[in-house]
Amino acid sequence: MKLEKNWHAILKAEIAKPYIKDLKIFLLKEEKSGQLIYPPEPLIFHAFGQTPYEDVKVVIMGQDPYHGSGQAHGMSFSVPCGIPPPPSLKNIFKELEEDVKISPPQTGCLTSWAKQGVLLLNATLTVRAGEPKSHYGKGWEQFTDAVIAKLVEKKDPIVVLLWGKSAKEKCDHILAQTHHVVLTAPHPSPYSAHYGFFGCRHFSITNRYLKQWGKTPIDWSIKN
Repeated sequence: MKLEKNWHAILKAEIAKPYIKDLKIFLLKEEKSGQLIYPPEPLIFHAFGQTPYEDVKVVIMGQDPYHGSGQAHGMSFSVPCGIPPPPSLKNIFKELEEDVKISPPQTGCLTSWAKQGVLLLNATLTVRAGEPKSHYGKGWEQFTDAVIAKLVEKKDPIVVLLWGKSAKEKCDHILAQTHHVVLTAPHPSPYSAHYGFFGCRHFSITNRYLKQWGKTPIDWSIKN
């Protein structure tokens, strides 16, 4: 597991804490010896490599990686090229079309967003195959809390998109009373999207704020 050098420097003190060593032991010895873990080890910190700290303008907070074969590649809600978009991602694309008139793409890979400053961060960065939330309580949440705390320190405001109860509960206490903008909505899952995710218009609202701050808006289109 290797963290991109820019982020490594910013999180150096956090990485040195004892719980990180315990987390590595859990993943590399206990779990790896008998379990299939997603995403593959080289992609665990993929989101950080795609979006350097100084480039972050938007954060989309997820829960944990996709737990199906070949889906997770280290960025929340995103799947590698060639993998069909899961239901939640399909609903994100539906809202994208309604909000900013972008037709649903053929690929579910969101790398083009990440390259523009959208940090696609999960609360937990690994998961056991077929077992959602199986790596909760192992240390990842403390690490990603530290990531969010460092983002809060940025002088330039950012937009944080919290989709679902878990994302909101995780970030509420960290983001309270900051100069950053926090937008909340139900999770885009088929079970909850109709209760307020559809119609939230977070993509256009995000760009409105970025323009207001003199920043380049996100091109939400996704190249197939």
